[in-house]
Amino acid sequence: MYAEPIISEPISKSLRQWWVRERSVRSRSQAAGRLAGLAWEFVRESMPDRRRQRYGDVDFDWERRVDTTAATVSWRTRLLGLLHSGYQPVEPELFREIMGTLAIDFSQFTFIDIGSGKGRALLLAAEYPFRRIIGIELLPELDLIARQNIAKIAQTPAALSNAAQSNIETVCGNAVDCSFPNEPLLVFFFNPLPEAELKATLANLERSVREHPREVLVVYANPVLAGVFQGCRWLERWGGTHQYLVFRGTKLQA
Repeated sequence: MYAEPIISEPISKSLRQWWVRERSVRSRSQAAGRLAGLAWEFVRESMPDRRRQRYGDVDFDWERRVDTTAATVSWRTRLLGLLHSGYQPVEPELFREIMGTLAIDFSQFTFIDIGSGKGRALLLAAEYPFRRIIGIELLPELDLIARQNIAKIAQTPAALSNAAQSNIETVCGNAVDCSFPNEPLLVFFFNPLPEAELKATLANLERSVREHPREVLVVYANPVLAGVFQGCRWLERWGGTHQYLVFRGTKLQA
């Protein structure tokens, strides 16, 4: 159903991929400048005061006895995150606001979180009666923590909808290569990917919809790369604010 899990990705491999990606759109000096900027960002984020900031809305974790903040991510995964996309969990209030605007029957949809990290969005989605809930995460450390969080919250069924209690799963792999389930989907993006990978993932989703026409909703929160979604002709704007965008897939011919 999905690409083979990534057991361990060497930093050198990610660095090479990042360099190739940057050089495809920038000069050597510009790419080197961005690399220096990432190095400085990594050092700055390693400072004690920045770690305290990464705890963010720790109340969510405290109430559920889970670990979804960015504060406990290892240095290695943080560095890999900078080369791909840094880990940042969605705010519970924003997620619930988005779900509250969707006039849909949740039980008819499978929720998929692209770049699911430690599983914050999956746990929030479990408050709604989705048919299934699936997370796709590239980095093994984050995926492992998500699995542990799901196991913990499963012990407190009151936090889950009846439909979600046995239907949450995570996949450690690359969303660019995943095979989307052939059922109605709500695909959630919390700015999880660099531009090239984002375009490839949306193209992959479009292929899936062409091959198996079905209803698909796409939510893009923290819309830094809104133009990528708006440039997809098969997606039509359905709603949103400055904090998120909602798109509905149009009918496509195979």
